[in-house]
Amino acid sequence: MKRKNLLTVVQACGLCWAGISLAQQPPDFSKVELKVTKVTDNIYMLSTPVAGNIGVSIGDDGVAIIDDQFAPLAPKIRSAIALLSDKPIRFVINTHWHGDHTGANESFGRNGAVIVAQGNVRKRMSARQIGSLSGRETPASPDGALPIITFAESATLHYNGDDLEVTHLPAAHTDGDVVIRWRKANVLHMGDNFFVGDYPFVDNNSGGTYLGLIAAVEWALAGVDNDTRIMPGHGPLSNKKGLQEYHDMMVMVRERILKMIKQRKTLEQVVAAKPTADFDAKWAGNFWKPDQWVARVYTDLRRTAKTLR
Repeated sequence: MKRKNLLTVVQACGLCWAGISLAQQPPDFSKVELKVTKVTDNIYMLSTPVAGNIGVSIGDDGVAIIDDQFAPLAPKIRSAIALLSDKPIRFVINTHWHGDHTGANESFGRNGAVIVAQGNVRKRMSARQIGSLSGRETPASPDGALPIITFAESATLHYNGDDLEVTHLPAAHTDGDVVIRWRKANVLHMGDNFFVGDYPFVDNNSGGTYLGLIAAVEWALAGVDNDTRIMPGHGPLSNKKGLQEYHDMMVMVRERILKMIKQRKTLEQVVAAKPTADFDAKWAGNFWKPDQWVARVYTDLRRTAKTLR
């Protein structure tokens, strides 16, 4: 298959923000069920198969949530949280701009929640965006969905007896990614810098890079221990071991593909070499077929390989 045709296939088989194949019909949100995972006595994770994981902090101060999935799911999210706390949802922290993490911003903001995010999240939500895989246009978000508190590098929310430390990790999954650490509870929300059971997605059109994603995971690993509970952007609750395995896989794939790039291998040759074959059983989940992901990593590294020689 010629390089141009292979790239066309990769894009045509691309993913929407929730990781659903573009060939599939949009989900029937009326049938989507929320799973509630207890992380600590006052921290929970809400998850669905169609959108990013929501972190929930409950306590005397009220409720704070990390991300909020798609707008049609807002009533179900409220109902699930109401079973955990009768306090209002006062804060929403977005880990990045993608719609499966910010889609219900307007609904929660309209009901009194303060929306907080890194500055690039507001910038991207304020303007139309073009999907780096699908080529589809995402229109600018309505004003009511935009974060009203933004920051450049870090912010801390002192809430429910803990310090929620929000840290910007540049040029990772996107250019507006943050991770949130509950300092006292020893819990970390990684956003889409960490997938469990899937190869990662780097949104190049939104400033993400494969090398930046690896750096983000390395930053996170330096600050966790064996007792840290880690919420991924998608997938079940994890820990340091799981995050380390994710990192090691990405580094090994980087080295294999970079070596072939330096040998001037073509895209077709790199894909045919199956550089992820020993990882596919564990990481080729719902988001990617191995050849698609290898092509994406190759294309990304080709842009940055000159900095690694």
